Amino acid sequence: MKKILTGIICILLCFTFFIEYRVNVYGSQGSNKKGDLQKFTTVEDIKNKRIGVLLGSLQAEYALKNYPNATVLQYKSSSDALVALKSKKVDAILNVRETMMEILKADKSMGFLGGNLYEVPVGVGFNKNNTKLSEEFNSFLKKIKSNGVYDDMVKRWMIDGSQSMPQIPNKEDNGTLVVGGVSDDGLPFTTVKDGKLVGFDVEIETRFAAELGKKLVFSDMEFGSLIAAVSTNKVDMITSALAITEERKKKINFSDPYYKLGTGVLVLKENLASYASETNHDKTESSFIKSIGDSFYNNIILENRYMLIVNGLKLTIIVAGLAAVFGTILGMLICFMRMSRNRLLINVASGYIAILRGTPILVFLMLIFYVFFASVNIDPVFAAIIAFGMNFAAYVSEMFRTAILGIDKGQQEAGIATGFTKVQTFLYIIMPQAIKQVLPVYKGEVISLLKNTSIVGYIAVQDLTKAGDIIRSRTFDAFFPLIMVATIYFILSWLLTMLLDYMGRKIDPRARKQSKSKIKFTVKESNFTT
Repeated sequence: MKKILTGIICILLCFTFFIEYRVNVYGSQGSNKKGDLQKFTTVEDIKNKRIGVLLGSLQAEYALKNYPNATVLQYKSSSDALVALKSKKVDAILNVRETMMEILKADKSMGFLGGNLYEVPVGVGFNKNNTKLSEEFNSFLKKIKSNGVYDDMVKRWMIDGSQSMPQIPNKEDNGTLVVGGVSDDGLPFTTVKDGKLVGFDVEIETRFAAELGKKLVFSDMEFGSLIAAVSTNKVDMITSALAITEERKKKINFSDPYYKLGTGVLVLKENLASYASETNHDKTESSFIKSIGDSFYNNIILENRYMLIVNGLKLTIIVAGLAAVFGTILGMLICFMRMSRNRLLINVASGYIAILRGTPILVFLMLIFYVFFASVNIDPVFAAIIAFGMNFAAYVSEMFRTAILGIDKGQQEAGIATGFTKVQTFLYIIMPQAIKQVLPVYKGEVISLLKNTSIVGYIAVQDLTKAGDIIRSRTFDAFFPLIMVATIYFILSWLLTMLLDYMGRKIDPRARKQSKSKIKFTVKESNFTT
């Protein structure tokens, strides 16, 4: 077993190194030929190209309106858009200029095309009914602007490029303040460093919470979920360099503007007409091992980023494990209802299966958290377990029903004839055979459940995938975190497969007999040889 696991890990590491090598030496898609892409001189040159934007952002609206002939691709995070640019899936990115300036400090392969496209005021978002909190924030904002604190913040974060938070005392004796945001938004606004949130927006949130004497609780979610979260009172306020627009004002209340953001166009430098491309494959090849070592250090060791992976892995296992248990129990109940003679129970079970199997799991997850539990202060991890468990139950119920129907009715009659009750006949005769038939299909569904949990970031659960996104937002490494997360998911799936196979052998009498026979045969063969 250890040899097999070691071999798999070695193969995955070799695959990781190969991908990194291909990216570093040849670039993604192997396109380094001159003339493959027209060089950009002005922003007008991207009007018929592929443009990457953040899902639900003002940049997305701008691109769709001003570049009707372009292919606009919307991504759930800035990190995903960055990956798309570096892998040449898009030709340009439209994003907040201040955030992209931080990216350019760490990655010299990209550059700006032209200046600001436009500037827009940003503010903090509040629920329409929570006018008291928005008024308190506006008073707080006026206070820090008048006493010089705000100017100091702008200088540190926006001009000096600070990456550390000041000490802000807080009595925390007046309840909690739940703030929704995006932890991988990037500096200067919000990011994770040494396991703690830092940034301009984070400091504003922290100072405001201290002003109110409330404990700050940060709810990490996808950008596209922010407005839904504050509209349904899942959080008290939202901050994520959120542009103030008339469309958004219809759904939430905004504070007074606290900053003005510019929007710029980011492209690969090799596609800029003003950039003299210098490609030296030999130099890249000679530094390949060093680049792998640097990637490992930057993504795993630096700032204890491995703890993000560890914590994300724990949540992934918790959500997947508890959802599988809950879903299995619920699935058995649905199966019982589906096979009963009561027409009402049959119809309820059939409707449940049809709805759950016909609804995409992401949509159902959002409905559970933002609609069904809209007025309930439910933990997002618990909501995820319920959503995945209910979805899993719809498939489990049909697995068990098919397996039970596949067993000869004569066995049930024989069991009753020997003196068993119907319940005993089912538990001791029917159920063991049904489980044996279900297990191969069940194994595949459990693995699918594990992989599907990668979407829980939409409801503010920092799972394994979200941890990778946060690391990418800090290192601007487009590939290593993705490959690392994919490798961990593969190992988890493999270990889960081995566990379920072991359970299958334990509950299968024939497999146990074959295993014992092999052991006896091996012992006899050994004695004969001796």
